[in-house]
Amino acid sequence: MPRILIVEDDDHIRTALRLMFEGQGFDVDDSATGEDGVALFHRMAADVAIIDIMLPGMTGFTTCQTLRNTSDLPIVIVSARDDTADVVLGLESGADDYVTKPFVPEELLARVKAHLRRRPEKSTNAFSLGDLHVVPDEGVVRHGDGSELHLTSTEFRLLTDLASTNGKVLSREDLLERVWGYDYFGDSRLVDVHIRRLRTKIEPDPANPTFLVTVRGAGYKLVL
Repeated sequence: MPRILIVEDDDHIRTALRLMFEGQGFDVDDSATGEDGVALFHRMAADVAIIDIMLPGMTGFTTCQTLRNTSDLPIVIVSARDDTADVVLGLESGADDYVTKPFVPEELLARVKAHLRRRPEKSTNAFSLGDLHVVPDEGVVRHGDGSELHLTSTEFRLLTDLASTNGKVLSREDLLERVWGYDYFGDSRLVDVHIRRLRTKIEPDPANPTFLVTVRGAGYKLVL
């Protein structure tokens, strides 16, 4: 049975989410502050987290970053703020997804379930990117000296899905469906921010990428 952590300071929203997810068979931990949410997670590790940005005390951004520093769980940020700067900051803090208020509860539920269904592709052969060696079957990326490069589950799925196409360009919509599991229109900012984060980890010069390249007007491709 999956466990979900909900960090939301609005009592009505937090209660409604708890009831919805419990009704779907989830174990639910919830808190009104980021500090309590982090403490809850350390006591009972969740499988997925929903975090509001506008929290008293520790912000949702900091809460997200704190969880990401110690875990690879999927994190969905929820906020009434939809400007690009906030979306990007939330994703840069380590979130995998971003939902704006007011949201349709069933949509949030569908996104959470999509994140829990995601698994790295097992059919992609191991491949190298310069000094890096990627082994999809083991879910790891190693440097030439054998040390491991840490990628989040979303970053790893993004990398291996691009590799599986043998150099074919994938549009943002393709990647939303393949990596995030969306069968409806999603936010292309999710793709762009995660591509940028992935480049900082795999590219010798992220400002001038040679592996993960942009094909203007079409999308992205991985050059092996």
